[in-house]
Amino acid sequence: MPKKIPMRQCVGCREMKPKKELIRVVRSPEGQVSLDFRGKLPGRGAYVCPDPACLAKARKTKALERAFSAPLPAEVFDALEEQMKEVPNDAQ
Repeated sequence: MPKKIPMRQCVGCREMKPKKELIRVVRSPEGQVSLDFRGKLPGRGAYVCPDPACLAKARKTKALERAFSAPLPAEVFDALEEQMKEVPNDAQ
């Protein structure tokens, strides 16, 4: 029997994709928001495609703010964009 592939929904494009293809954005218990490429950090997680356009769409629709039930400052989105650019696509 083949192994079940966990699926998650991107908060930007709203498409269901395999968990390994997405980047987890996590809000730690202390309230700090960061990218979690390994999927192991503690806290509330939301998933986004490794595409800056999906992050921009999530920013425009305030999808991450809804997912975390907390307002996010613009600096957080800028930092997430920079982190996304620094990490190559095969590092997930």
